[in-house]
Amino acid sequence: MARVCEICGKGRRIGNHITIRGKAKYLGGVGTKVTGISRRTFLPNLQNVRITTDNGSHKTVRICAQCIRSGAVVKRIKNQPFKLTASNKPAKAGKK
Repeated sequence: MARVCEICGKGRRIGNHITIRGKAKYLGGVGTKVTGISRRTFLPNLQNVRITTDNGSHKTVRICAQCIRSGAVVKRIKNQPFKLTASNKPAKAGKK
């Protein structure tokens, strides 16, 4: 299951690599020509991300960047955010 997103299943896609030569007409040339077409693969942008599962455990998964941006997973929180309590709140300065 390498190079496949574990959330959406996105994998590699097959396409063409088109080789073009010549100068475009709008730049003063006689036009561009296709001189070769060869097959190539488009790979997904996979990232190793530590996520928090439903039962609260942490797991490393390979997911695509689109799933990260869309919020399909919840990243693991390394440190809890700092919270002020009543005992460590700063004292308000009085007016003079």
